[in-house]
Amino acid sequence: MRGSPLFRLRFGFVVIAMVLSIFGARLVQLQGVDPKAYAAMAAAEGMVEVTLPATRGDILDRNGKPLAESIDGLMVVADPLLTADRAPELAKFLANRLDVDYFTILPRLREEGSRFEYIARRVPSTQATEVVAEAEEAGFEGLDTRQDQVRDYPAGDVAANMVGFVGTDEALGGFERTFDARLAGEDGRARYAVGGGNRIPLGESTIDQPADGADLRTTLDLDLQWYAQRVLRQTVEDARADSGFAVVMHTETGEIMALADHPTFDASDPLQSPEADLGSRAMSDVYEPGSVEKALTLSALIDAGKVTPRTRIVVPPELRRDGRVIGDWFPHGQIRLTLAGVLAKSSNIGTVRAADRFSRGQLRGYLERFGLGRRTDIGVRGETPGILPAPSLWTGLVQDRVAFGQSVSVNAVQMAAAINTVANDGLRVDPSLIMGSARTDEGTVVGTDTTRTRRVIGARAAHQTALMMERVVDPEVGVAPGAAVPGYRVAGKTGTAQRVGAGCACYDGTFTVSFAGFAPADDPQFTIYVVVQNPRNGGGGGSVAGPAFSKIMSFALRRYQVPPTGTRPSNLPVEW
Repeated sequence: MRGSPLFRLRFGFVVIAMVLSIFGARLVQLQGVDPKAYAAMAAAEGMVEVTLPATRGDILDRNGKPLAESIDGLMVVADPLLTADRAPELAKFLANRLDVDYFTILPRLREEGSRFEYIARRVPSTQATEVVAEAEEAGFEGLDTRQDQVRDYPAGDVAANMVGFVGTDEALGGFERTFDARLAGEDGRARYAVGGGNRIPLGESTIDQPADGADLRTTLDLDLQWYAQRVLRQTVEDARADSGFAVVMHTETGEIMALADHPTFDASDPLQSPEADLGSRAMSDVYEPGSVEKALTLSALIDAGKVTPRTRIVVPPELRRDGRVIGDWFPHGQIRLTLAGVLAKSSNIGTVRAADRFSRGQLRGYLERFGLGRRTDIGVRGETPGILPAPSLWTGLVQDRVAFGQSVSVNAVQMAAAINTVANDGLRVDPSLIMGSARTDEGTVVGTDTTRTRRVIGARAAHQTALMMERVVDPEVGVAPGAAVPGYRVAGKTGTAQRVGAGCACYDGTFTVSFAGFAPADDPQFTIYVVVQNPRNGGGGGSVAGPAFSKIMSFALRRYQVPPTGTRPSNLPVEW
C-alpha cells in the first residue's frame, strides 16, 4: 500500500501543504503583524546612502588656461560593521597615512547602525589606493574608496591671491569662495542594498545624479600675470619693501589682465604662508596715492576750462596755508613752471596754486566721477572703498592736500581705473575681472557683460593731460625716465606718499611709492599701475616703481604685438 502510486501522491500533497503553510505564516507575520518593524530592520541591515560629489567647475584665464581645476581623486570610506572591533588600531593606522585626525575618525569607525562613514575626502588616487591596500595587508577590514575629485592649482602661486583655495569641505578664499555656488554645483545621492559588506547587484537602489558646477572664465592673462608677479617680487625684494601690487588694465574695455600681489602664496599649499598673504592687498590695502593724484587734479582743471598745459604758475620755495606749510619734495627758490612743468616736476606747491582756480566742491565732484570713494565691485571679497572726504569735511586745507594726493585714500584698482579714464579719452570704463557675467554668493552680478562707461572729462582735456604726462618720463625734464619703454611713447605719473601707521593713526615716517601710466601715449592699449609699500632703499616712485612699470608694459606690448605709433613725443614747455 505504501509503495502504491496513490500513497506517494497523497504524501507529496501533504509536504507541499506544510511548506506553503510555513511561507504563509511568515508572510502574515511580515505584512500583517508588524510590517514596518521588519522593513526598518531590513533597511538598517542592508541599505547604504552615499553622496555622489558634483564636479567643481574650473577657474580659467581669458584664453581658457586653467588656474584651478578638478582632477581625479578618491575618498576613503569605512563600513563600521566591519571596522568597529579594531577601531582604535585602524584609526591610528589611518591618522599616520592620511591628513585626518585620530579623534575625529575613531567614532566614525565605531558608528552603530551605520554601514557607510567618510574617513578622508579628496585624496589623490594613488595615495588612497595604497592606504586601503596596506590596511588590507595588515588585516584590517571594512575600508573602501569612492570617486571624489581633488582641486588642483596648476599655476601654483600665479593669480593665487585672486583665485583663492578650497579646504576639505568648503571654499576658503578668493574666487573659489566668492563664486562657490556657481563652481560647486550640487551633489547627488545614491541609496542601495548591501550584503556582507558588498553592494547587491540586483538589489534595491535609487540614484539622484549630481549637477556639476559651471566654469568661471576670468579676464586675467596667465602669462602676463606670471610675468607681472615675477617683476613685482624682484622690485619689492630689491627695495627691501614690505609688499607691493601691480594692475594691468586693457584701456578700452577695462578688463584687468593682471592683478599681482607680493608676498603671495601657493594655492596648492596655502597653509604654508602667513594669513596676511592669503588675500589681495591690491584690493584691501587702503593708502594715500600721493602725486599720481595730480594727474586727476590737473586733468579736471583743464576740463573745467580753468587752465591749459601752458598756463604759467609761479612756484615759491614754500607755501603757507591756514597756518600750515606746504613744500616740494625738492629744494628750490622761486621757480616759474607751466602746468605741464608742475606735473613733470611733481610740484605740490604748483598743484595747490593751480587748484585754487576750482569752484567750491568742483574738485571733489570730479574725483567722485573718477571713481574714488566707492568700491569697484569687481568680485573680490574684502575690497576697501577708500576714503574721499565728505562735503561737510571739505575745507580749504583738505582741498590743498587732496589736490596732491594726501587726505584721500584708494585701493589699487580704483586708482588704475581713474588713470585709465585719462587714457580712454576721458571715458571711465568699469574695471572687470570676470568674462561674461557671474553671480557672487552675495547675489551681485559682475563681469564684462555688466560694464558701464561714463564721461568724466572731455576727450580734448584727456589728450592734453596725456601730453603733460609724457613729460614725466622725459630724460631731460621729467622725474621718471626709468619708466620709459624704448621705441614707444609713454605717459605716466609718479607717486610718493607718507603712510599712516596703524599704531599712532599718524604719518609714521614710511612711504608708499608708485607709478601709473599708459602706452602708446597717443593710442593707449594698456594702463599699468605699480605700487610698493615701505621701500627701505631710499627710492621714490620714479626710481622704484617706474622701472617695474617699464618692464611689465614692454612685455604686454610685445605679447599683444602692439607696434609703436611712430609719432613724435610731446615737447610741451615746462618752464617760462
